[in-house]
Amino acid sequence: MLKFVAQELWAFDAEWVPDPETGRRVYGLPPDMPEEEVLAKMWEAGGATEEDPFPYLKTALCRVVSVSAVIRRKQKDGSAQVLLHSVPSHAEERISEKELLSRFLNGIGKTKPQLVGFNSISADLPILIQRAMVNGVTAPEFSSRPGKPWEGADYFVRYSDYHIDLKELISGWGKGTPSLHEIAAACGIPGKMDTTGQDVAALWREGKFATILQYNDFDALTTYLVWLRLAHLAGLVSGEAFVAEQAHLRSYLESQAKGERPHLRLYLDAWERLSGAG
Repeated sequence: MLKFVAQELWAFDAEWVPDPETGRRVYGLPPDMPEEEVLAKMWEAGGATEEDPFPYLKTALCRVVSVSAVIRRKQKDGSAQVLLHSVPSHAEERISEKELLSRFLNGIGKTKPQLVGFNSISADLPILIQRAMVNGVTAPEFSSRPGKPWEGADYFVRYSDYHIDLKELISGWGKGTPSLHEIAAACGIPGKMDTTGQDVAALWREGKFATILQYNDFDALTTYLVWLRLAHLAGLVSGEAFVAEQAHLRSYLESQAKGERPHLRLYLDAWERLSGAG
């Protein structure tokens, strides 16, 4: 179970799509081969079948297109404040994968937060590291490790208290393992709505980047709220603080939805509908 809650915590989620340029290099394909043909070759090599024409590809073959994180900071009075941070911040902000990874990993290195994800040990953190290598990113503070476990943040040991994979903690990885959607919805928290992870590659090819960013934000919010439930279960967040923190998040999302993030109204409405089950 959880041992402690750090002064700063990031509940994060990353989204990625197959990267044709990597596919050309890995499979020795000609540089002028159309992207759709390259993608077909990549899926074929990944084991595509009639039943599953777009199989899950190894993360090193994919490009990270967005990362979202709910950043939770403890205040001097013991309360917690949260904000939703996304890279890129909106669909019109076109940044390279290298810049995206550099911003996020060096942000982690600078503040050394406690990381929280869902399947992040097997997927989200490895792809960030793999693609940082592919892009020649340097992130020395993120990559550093303490000499002894109690001397600081360590993101690279499987059961580190500074990288909490909720899927690892709440399941035995058998048939009873819930998806993020299942455990969230069971708790009265919005899970997957109109988009799932399997839709992201198609959305990217259709140019629907805004939908990907919205989906990424929703998953980060859901990951945070599932963590909050677990922290409450562990006695690290009191009953009063548990209620107050959810109220604070609702208020924050309300204000954001009225500004540059109107899609957060969808999340709030879904949360309201499900709240009776929580």
